[in-house]
Amino acid sequence: MDTAPNSAARYSRGAIALHWIIALLIVLNFVVAWLSEDMPKEDAAIMMGNHKAIGITILALTAVRIIWKLTHKTPPLVETLKAWEAALAKVTHGLMYLLMLAIPLAGWGLSSAWGKGKPVSMFGLFDVPALPVGSDKPTVGMFHELHEITATLMLVLFALHVGAALKHHLVDKDSTLRRMVPWMK
Repeated sequence: MDTAPNSAARYSRGAIALHWIIALLIVLNFVVAWLSEDMPKEDAAIMMGNHKAIGITILALTAVRIIWKLTHKTPPLVETLKAWEAALAKVTHGLMYLLMLAIPLAGWGLSSAWGKGKPVSMFGLFDVPALPVGSDKPTVGMFHELHEITATLMLVLFALHVGAALKHHLVDKDSTLRRMVPWMK
């Protein structure tokens, strides 16, 4: 059951906003990538341009989120968590931060290699320069595999993260989920 001190231990508004904006952008980016697979080439190219811009946005917001995390106190975990749950939560969060950096970096590397140094257009507003990587077939293949593998791992961790939040809310009835959802008290 919930303990009073942990009921009040919510994340800051900034942390909550960054969490949900990044989460929504990640989901959107998976949807955009999946939808583009069955589109005509010209339409898929437009969708992939948006996919790249969203990925760079996720990378930038993740950097902001990491700075936020380093400069703002994180509330303690709910006291009712078992030791293995607390350890798993810390490992999962750490891996998710790593992947929120690695996936867009690998995608940016792939775009840079595949596009032979062409910049990434940020929704037509400005361009982000290509990374200084080669454009040979092995380099393209390496970035493609890295992007696919890390994205697949993110899907697994995302499902684990959402499942754990729902388990804590619906089964354990603790304040884990309420700490990060702005409309729940």
